[in-house]
Amino acid sequence: MFAIASTIDLDLFLLINQQWRLGLFDFIMPILSSMGVLFAILGVAFIYAMRKGGKRQIIFFLILFAGMGLSDFTTNLIKKQVQRVRPLNVIAETYYQESGQWQTRPTDFVQTKERGRSFPSAHSSNSMCLAILAILLWPALKKWPLFLPLLVGYSRVYLGKHYPTDVLGGWLWGLAVAGIVWLAWNKFGKRYMPQNKD
Repeated sequence: MFAIASTIDLDLFLLINQQWRLGLFDFIMPILSSMGVLFAILGVAFIYAMRKGGKRQIIFFLILFAGMGLSDFTTNLIKKQVQRVRPLNVIAETYYQESGQWQTRPTDFVQTKERGRSFPSAHSSNSMCLAILAILLWPALKKWPLFLPLLVGYSRVYLGKHYPTDVLGGWLWGLAVAGIVWLAWNKFGKRYMPQNKD
């Protein structure tokens, strides 16, 4: 399945994970990959939007969370079928974090795992789904939310969790899920949307 892109995939992984390293990135990338941080930010945004926009904003956030939930659930179904092993369990000298500490696989590291959950990246899928739905629900945001999946996707490779094709697959799946959720909302849910009072 990954044979055609394997050389480019591996070369790009090695560049991001083993060569393009900075102390600042070592600090930032785990934060970008933290779902806890993301949901904390979304929680603050939800409270702010609810106070400013009422029921409409609650519905918008419910759509957003439903999309992310669907993205995460379906991505994990694909992972179970593909069973691609994560690069940190395959490639020698891969940098990765364990218990908050950076570590490196030894030069003589040998793969022992035969099954994994690398493809597609759920972080990439969920963040892309979030970004697309945010753009559609709040047009004033313009295209700024797209920086989120780009940064999250890069962080997943930097952390040794995914190959670039895992990230690309996640982005495409997140885009598809967002499209399905948006179409379903427009067809079945929009008619029940409360009207603005101002």
